[in-house]
Amino acid sequence: MRIPAHSVCTAIRDDIVAGVHERGSRLTEELLARRYGVSRVPVREALRTLEAEGFVVTRRHAGACVAEPSEQEAADLLEMRLLLEPLGASRAAQRRTEAHLKVLRGLVRLGQERARRGGSEDLRSLGGWFHETLAQATGSQALTSALTQLRHKIAWMYVVDAAPDPVESWAEHGAIVDAVTRGDGERARAITALHTERSAVSHRLRFPGGPDRAAGVRTSQHPVNMSGPRH
Repeated sequence: MRIPAHSVCTAIRDDIVAGVHERGSRLTEELLARRYGVSRVPVREALRTLEAEGFVVTRRHAGACVAEPSEQEAADLLEMRLLLEPLGASRAAQRRTEAHLKVLRGLVRLGQERARRGGSEDLRSLGGWFHETLAQATGSQALTSALTQLRHKIAWMYVVDAAPDPVESWAEHGAIVDAVTRGDGERARAITALHTERSAVSHRLRFPGGPDRAAGVRTSQHPVNMSGPRH
């Protein structure tokens, strides 16, 4: 396959997340250049970027290899998500545009319809688009980049089971959008924190020996009232 040189990093990262390049496997510039139909220069640059992101490590006598994060490192990602996603929602409430709101409302309508009908694969994609749009609505390139990279690494390290109650999950998405629309940063933060905590229990480590549920992340026992006007 041939891809634009500037997209090499994205392509390699996507293949690492998908398991095409297995954990611990070598990443040789020559083979990668041949696979993606580019010269070795963009491959070399991509590997440096991916090393900075934590997807790749350089080993003595082996060169670039796919990283092998520990279970604790994987659990730390969910803790980081618990801190950053509520912050992102709070910032989105202050900085979102009408274009962001239009997309978020449309995704919530679709998600709620699909949740009532079933169809977990569609819901997973819609959920990804929802959180990506919410991150973009923060108006902060640094925060958007951190949230995006965090989602990539969590997708790499974890299998995510379908939500036990997708209707309730998408009601939470709707409540987040309501708060963001009203510019209520504190409410957006609180509902997103609850939503993030609840979703953590659906994450299972991909690599052998991992626990059925990520350690160190507990589900909140404090309900958040999500009643309020729908937009």
